Amino acid sequence: MITKIILEEKISAVFKLINSAENIVITAHKGPDGDAVGSSLGLYHFLYSLEKKTNIILPDTPSESLDCLPSFNSILTLEKNETEAKEILENCDLIFCLDFNKLDRLGKLAPFIEALNCPKIMIDHHLDYDNFADVVISHPEMASTSELIFRLICRMGYFSDMNLQTAECICAGMLTDTGGLAYNSNHPEIYTIFSELLKKGVDKDALYRKLFNSYNESRMRLMGYFLCEKLTIIPEYQTAIISLTKEELKKFNYKKGDTEGFVNMPLSISGIRCSIFCREENDRIKISMRSVGDYSVNELAIRTFGGGGHKNAAGAESTLTMEETIEKIVSELATPNS
Repeated sequence: MITKIILEEKISAVFKLINSAENIVITAHKGPDGDAVGSSLGLYHFLYSLEKKTNIILPDTPSESLDCLPSFNSILTLEKNETEAKEILENCDLIFCLDFNKLDRLGKLAPFIEALNCPKIMIDHHLDYDNFADVVISHPEMASTSELIFRLICRMGYFSDMNLQTAECICAGMLTDTGGLAYNSNHPEIYTIFSELLKKGVDKDALYRKLFNSYNESRMRLMGYFLCEKLTIIPEYQTAIISLTKEELKKFNYKKGDTEGFVNMPLSISGIRCSIFCREENDRIKISMRSVGDYSVNELAIRTFGGGGHKNAAGAESTLTMEETIEKIVSELATPNS
């Protein structure tokens, strides 16, 4: 038995909006990760099974490591398909906003979504949402948005009709947002849901290998450099900090997704409770933070650069130099969490 987390009135509202819609768009945050893509594709396949015309439009291109998911190649991005994306948005009559709770998380796609007059449904698991949607399903206690998509489908009475493609994508989103069940995965109902997904025919082991253990040689060499040359331990704060510049990434033929999971690696060092990875991208520094136990990297991300996320997994962006960014982070490490 799975707890009825989502309010019945919201289930009913989503059900009615889906039934009355003819052209549905699904979108998710910029720099789409496994949960953003998994929840989007899971919902896409579910709506397709209802014979609803549906498109996924993302701000930019997802990591190639997710191309094992069914219909991955059907995803449109503003980055590469701007004209087509705008035309679809102009004609849509319902939009699902997945895995983000503030419009600025959509980057350059934000003004197009904000300007739409059609109903918006937000489904997300991050803290402190902005009230931009007509229906808000926000549950920060959930490990992933993909889990919320599963719960939504079940509550609308469609579990028996859930196809393998939907189940695989939901499973992928849940796996990636828990690091393969390495964190944010202590709630017993997560395993109940995985059990139900397996009954749909999902090969969880094969999916795990594709998501976490199918990388190119360049990534492996970059990983070695990352760990041997770039790892800094700050013992007084039980923290590891790693950084990679654009020049260093170029040296290893970096492709989007090649550093996926790197931030988690220092947490395997005894005594380390916080890991921070700074990666230079275009004109800014992308910051990923992970922690174990009671240490809240969400608070650290907010204090440093106005970022956010979850207690043990958060992120932010800096427009400072790499050196200035790291200096600011280190200065904030001295501030105790509340």
